[in-house]
Amino acid sequence: MPRKPAQEPDPGAAPPPDGRDARAARLTARIDRLPMTWVQGRILTQGGLSTTLDGLDLGIMSFLLPLITTAFALSGSEQGMIASATLAGALVGDLSLALLGNRVGRKPLLLWSLVLYSGCTLLSAAAPDYGLLLVLRFLAGVGVGVNVNIVIPYLAEFAPRAKRAAYVGSLAGFFGLGYVLAALVGTFVVARFDHGWRWGLVVVGLPVILALWWRRRLPESPRYLLLKGRDDEAEAVVTVLEDAVRARTGAPLPAPEPPEAAGRDEDLGAAAQFAGLWRGPCLRQTVVVWSMFFVASFAYYGFLTFLPSMLLDRGMSITDSFGYALMVEIAQVLGYYPAARLADRTDRKWSIVSCLAASTLCAYLVSQAQTDLSVLVLSLLLGFFLNGLYAPLYTYLPEVYPTQLRSMAAATSDAFSRIGGIVAPLLIGTMYTSLRFTGVFSLICLVLAAGCVLTLTLSTATKGRSLETLTRGS
Repeated sequence: MPRKPAQEPDPGAAPPPDGRDARAARLTARIDRLPMTWVQGRILTQGGLSTTLDGLDLGIMSFLLPLITTAFALSGSEQGMIASATLAGALVGDLSLALLGNRVGRKPLLLWSLVLYSGCTLLSAAAPDYGLLLVLRFLAGVGVGVNVNIVIPYLAEFAPRAKRAAYVGSLAGFFGLGYVLAALVGTFVVARFDHGWRWGLVVVGLPVILALWWRRRLPESPRYLLLKGRDDEAEAVVTVLEDAVRARTGAPLPAPEPPEAAGRDEDLGAAAQFAGLWRGPCLRQTVVVWSMFFVASFAYYGFLTFLPSMLLDRGMSITDSFGYALMVEIAQVLGYYPAARLADRTDRKWSIVSCLAASTLCAYLVSQAQTDLSVLVLSLLLGFFLNGLYAPLYTYLPEVYPTQLRSMAAATSDAFSRIGGIVAPLLIGTMYTSLRFTGVFSLICLVLAAGCVLTLTLSTATKGRSLETLTRGS
């Protein structure tokens, strides 16, 4: 006789009298068993705009800066300050998130950081002088810093365990898309209109207002609600998710697996959260995660920032160098998909190692390349694997920290990532006259190889395990 399908429990039924910790464990098990549908896809799309904004904002500045320099007759140091203002603001945003992540909540931070970013971006389009533009770019960066980091724990806390890498890792694809959009806005708006830099900022800022309407419908993270002791609200969110998935699939949901770990995370203050990153099993993970984010950003920004200049140094025309750079940015978007799939099929650890090893090899081969065609092909592959690296990396971070440390871990890791993004251009720019083309890629190769060794020795396997099991060391 055919087996009867497992019957899902009535989500509205009162929990057995075995304590609040067991109720929390059952709720998280109900999230983990959900099949992936457009219900989670809508949450991903609306949240993923955060990393698109980060890539778009970072990428558009290279197109805006020459026009802003002319408009306000900027000195060299003023150009540098405008170029780095958003990055400096993002560091402040990281620190703000570290303080506010568990106090305010995931959803409010997603909304209000987006308001801050889009509002300041639109206002900066009308800035009458350098001083106000500098302030507004800094404040927009604060919004980016909060927005792009709170989305990592937010998405991880909704993701079914079987598809967590593809789900959270897709943020890498959204980020690469931001760079492609920046190139398109720079080419077809900034370069073609009078006061093009102002119109470019309008184009960047306006569509984000539409996203605010989408995000009003986003639910708060059930795991965050459990952390704050708001169990009934968490239950309501999970029930709505289940009902929506059931309506989407037209089939009963599978029965939840028995919870692997009971217990409830403790709600901690900011100082205790930071200290928690350096205690017990979190100590090793913090060393790994901070190092991986630094290595990824050092290689990524060191490579992309100087690619057009290095291509010009090899004798290419400026048109060809910009065209090649755009092709590399498009290759980045494609890099996410196989890396995320590999992370779900094997493990985040081995996906990270694979991307690091492939990037190391590509960087070495670029350093030895003799023809323009080989430089182009290998640069495309390097961009492909570097952005692919972020797919398992974005997934690994929230998996190895408990709920009460997740936003702190995301904020501090991103701060370290941005330090890598600052150090690479400064170091390479200072040493380029002695390093030249071959030396730059050799340096990137060494940094990537060091990251590969560190990941192999210190990271942990996370595939197919619940967030609660991973973070409680079960």
